[in-house]
Amino acid sequence: MGSRNIGATNAYRVLGARWGLTVFLLDGAKGFLAARVPALLGPALFRGATSESIVVASLAAGVAAILGHVFSPWLGFKGGRGVATSLGVFLAIVPVPTLLAFLVWVLLMVVSRRVSVGSIGAALAYPFLVFFLQHGNPYRTLLVLITTAISLLVIVRHKANIQRLLAGTEPPLRRGGTSATPSDTGGAR
Repeated sequence: MGSRNIGATNAYRVLGARWGLTVFLLDGAKGFLAARVPALLGPALFRGATSESIVVASLAAGVAAILGHVFSPWLGFKGGRGVATSLGVFLAIVPVPTLLAFLVWVLLMVVSRRVSVGSIGAALAYPFLVFFLQHGNPYRTLLVLITTAISLLVIVRHKANIQRLLAGTEPPLRRGGTSATPSDTGGAR
């Protein structure tokens, strides 16, 4: 229904605020747990696990969760845009820049009344936030590379939204989760 996207925004529009928030939290939790489990279990399961191997494992598991969400094998390799799952992954790994990117998302969404504007803006800002706020992190270069790649993926997944924004047809997020018809959302996936 709606845009036929499995993400939180479509759930909000089609099912209401409660379900939209539930989908958002579950997608975020999926990413958070994927990235946290290696950090929690690595030292216990693998004697001699180094901090480098744990960081790499957390990033790999997190990226796998994002890719699994965006290109779900259960949905014919179609899926969501990866915003909430990415938020969860990076909240587990680098919380400060991630929380700031979330604030950028909220601010842009509130001002524009369009979730896509918040998502695209936060994705554009995020690698820079990681670069400037993780200067003492020994994994900074790796983090910047991974966050840049994921940010680009999120932006590419918003291609239809960008086209509608440029055409002036991107629908605003309505209060209370009122339904959006496929014509309201441009029939996007």
